[in-house]
Order: sequence, then C-alpha cells, then structure tokens
Amino acid sequence: MPNIFNQKKHCTLRQNLRNDMPSAEKKLWFYLRKKQLGVKFRRQHGIGKYVVDFFCSERKLVIELDGDSHFSIKTQKYDEIRNLFMKNLGVRVVRFTNQDVLDNCDNVLLCIKKYI
Repeated sequence: MPNIFNQKKHCTLRQNLRNDMPSAEKKLWFYLRKKQLGVKFRRQHGIGKYVVDFFCSERKLVIELDGDSHFSIKTQKYDEIRNLFMKNLGVRVVRFTNQDVLDNCDNVLLCIKKYI
C-alpha cells in the first residue's frame, strides 16, 4: 500500500493552510499542541487526497472544525465521502463548528478528551 500520509504533492497546500488558520483553529491548536492532552496532534495533516485540521495518529483520531461553508448540501455530501474514507482506514472523525470552539472551548476539549 502506498504511503497515504502527508504526500509531497499536497505539501504546499498544507503549509498554506497552517499559515492561514481561522481563529477557531488557532484557538483549539493552542490546547492541542505540545501533547497538552497527553497525545500528539498534528495540524493540517494529509491523509490520502484530504488535508484534515488535526490528527492524532496514536488514537487514529481526526478533529475537524466546520465553518459556514460546511452547511451547504454539496459540502455535506463531500464531508460524508471524506468521513467514509477515514472510517475505512480505521480513523475516527470528530466534528465541531468554529462557533463551538470560539464560544464553548472547554466543552469541546472535554469531548476530545473522551475520544482520547
């Protein structure tokens, strides 16, 4: 099986996403980085043709933050396909809205701890 993680062809995209993170991602990253929850998370991590917001390889856990664009029917279908791809790899996907993180970060972190 070819390497599906952080493929070189997506390197520039991942770098651009890391350099231009929305405020909700920045806020959550502050709590996820440096193993503050006991496990290592990577941000803007490539899995196949997708780039996920946060990934913990130890727990096979993806954390996705959804902005307003994720509420359209087209984007929801895309997310379903993406989630199925992750599920077939044995990776769990947990989704929060940007607003959840900005308004209720403590509860988001409690939920993430339960998955860890």
